[in-house]
Amino acid sequence: MKNKSEKRKGGSFKRSGKNSLIDNDPFFEQETKKRRKVSYDDEDIESVDSDAEENGFTGGDEDSKKNEEVDEDEDEFADETAGETRKRLAEAFLERRREAKRRERDEDGDDDDEEDDDEGLKKSLMQNQLEESGRVRRVIASRVQKPLSTDGFSVLVKHRRSVVSVALSDDDSRGFSASKDGSIVHWDVASGKSDKYIWPSDDILKSHGMKVREPRNKKHSRESHALAVSSDGRYLATGGVDRHVHIWDVRTREHVQAFPGHRGTVSCLCFRHGTAEVYSGSFDRCIKVWNAEDKSFVTDIYGHQDEVLAIDMLRKERVLSVARDRTMLYHKVPEVSRWVYRAPASSLESCCFISDNEYLSGSDNGTVALWGMLKKKPMFVVKNAHHDIADGIITNGILENGDHEPVNANSCSASSWVNSVAACRGSDLAASGAGNGSVRLWAVETGANAIRPLYDLPLTGFVNSLAFAKSGKFLIAGVGQETRFGRWGCLKSAQNGVAIHPLRLS
Repeated sequence: MKNKSEKRKGGSFKRSGKNSLIDNDPFFEQETKKRRKVSYDDEDIESVDSDAEENGFTGGDEDSKKNEEVDEDEDEFADETAGETRKRLAEAFLERRREAKRRERDEDGDDDDEEDDDEGLKKSLMQNQLEESGRVRRVIASRVQKPLSTDGFSVLVKHRRSVVSVALSDDDSRGFSASKDGSIVHWDVASGKSDKYIWPSDDILKSHGMKVREPRNKKHSRESHALAVSSDGRYLATGGVDRHVHIWDVRTREHVQAFPGHRGTVSCLCFRHGTAEVYSGSFDRCIKVWNAEDKSFVTDIYGHQDEVLAIDMLRKERVLSVARDRTMLYHKVPEVSRWVYRAPASSLESCCFISDNEYLSGSDNGTVALWGMLKKKPMFVVKNAHHDIADGIITNGILENGDHEPVNANSCSASSWVNSVAACRGSDLAASGAGNGSVRLWAVETGANAIRPLYDLPLTGFVNSLAFAKSGKFLIAGVGQETRFGRWGCLKSAQNGVAIHPLRLS
């Protein structure tokens, strides 16, 4: 029995018969030879170079040395785990921050200890992480000082027709604007120098995925209504009457991709922070998700019963959207579920996230409302927020000037529609814009669940879009003679363009 077991362990399988079919089959013979030749020694890896030399694909000795150096650099981190790679990159980042701190200390002539620098760096990084995650809200509203008489909106970039959307890069150095005239402009915040994005030919657009309608209305085919920029500053998304979502490369200002799929005008766009995912809303009542980096379609989001007008989102996969069906939806994308918020007797025109649990909305009756995740009704309402000064401002049904007579909020004209709302990301500062001649700043008080008016910033025209600098030092407004999606009103005295207003912080 012992000999049999040893033969089973060490010996090979013996086939019966001299003329066995398995013995004569060449498939099994080649397989056994290959198995004998397979080896994982380093000598077999080096044999690749000899094969390349025989085929005549090698260059000179210099090329081989360069390739060896590149291979050595790659092999240096080839055996790293994911955790070791993150640790190495984090250490390199910290070293760069320390070096920047040392330079600042040398320029200022301070003799502080390096341990103090490390402690300050640790605190600043922890604070930034908490603010980015939304756990801590920056206090900016109480630091905003009253504008001086010399302060005011100054036109930074001019357009031929009304500006419908503006956006800022994550470092607040560059801005983007889209207009009804079809122009997409990239401009510098400090100098005001601007460059236009040039639309490619129809053949290039078709090769990029665009489906050209027949017959095509050339006059309005490139009219834009929405614009958004990714948080890393690589991609720009635009959309409009042609029902396509266009992706542009910010570095080269070239058209990259055109996503077909919407059956109506693309009315709003936004990027999920920290990713290349684009969310687009349309008049076809649908929200679609795209990936700008992979140039692919991701999913559809349904729920609205009328035209989608505005969408917004932060880092999480949670989308906030408003439509003409008088509802605001909070979509949970991975769970394929939604919460429905119904506006009281008004059509919502704009919305924005303040934090993951609080959001702001603007209505066509001049109402600005603060919403929360735990209530289906607004936590705080400011009626007639952009009404004429003679009519006062109603806060939760009480006039600010002490007059307690009710005012009919539905009698507001198109100039009082709150076309845009914006919040300084991760802070308690917000703004709203209409066509009554001013942009209003608000302080969102979390503990009291209230909105407190701060200052009025005079600006003539329909304010169709607003964007805060991440630092809170200035406010960008897209203004025009007409509203975003129609000609419900017209202010001939307004100038079409992008206006900037500095904010003084104490």
